[in-house]
Amino acid sequence: MHNQINTAVFLQELMAEATASRKCVEKIPESLFEFKPHPSSMEMGYLALLVAEIPKWIAVMVEEGEIDFATYKHADIKTAQELLAHFDENMQAAKKALENASAADLEKTFYLKAKGEVLFSEKVVEYIGPTINHWVHHRGQLTVYMRMNEIPVPSIYGPSADDKNYQATT
Repeated sequence: MHNQINTAVFLQELMAEATASRKCVEKIPESLFEFKPHPSSMEMGYLALLVAEIPKWIAVMVEEGEIDFATYKHADIKTAQELLAHFDENMQAAKKALENASAADLEKTFYLKAKGEVLFSEKVVEYIGPTINHWVHHRGQLTVYMRMNEIPVPSIYGPSADDKNYQATT
């Protein structure tokens, strides 16, 4: 029962955030993949890739138990269409992993490594929520990049200032 409750909660949160994340990812044109608001900022294409890819991290956490920065391969995305397809593929992988996760899968330890050296470890069940939060954080960054490039920011938790029927009350 413990496993069913955890996966149901994680699935509900993942799917709720997926809608807003997809609405952002689908608006990023490859013509802006190299945009950076500041020299120390990441490029918009890489940021959008993170938003598209973080759901895959959940699948890897559950199914493989580790991510090593030395061997983890980001997708080589060249077009907006590839970016959106990558997002959809990763969402399906995360959803499937959570739907099929056993109690043992959730209780095992997840390891984040760099060249085999453990940087961080935590039970999978304890790190899925923070991973979803990390995903939401990068989506928030992406909406700032969107606004800076006149890309209408979609409704996320309610109307955005770019929604035609929205009237700010401030």
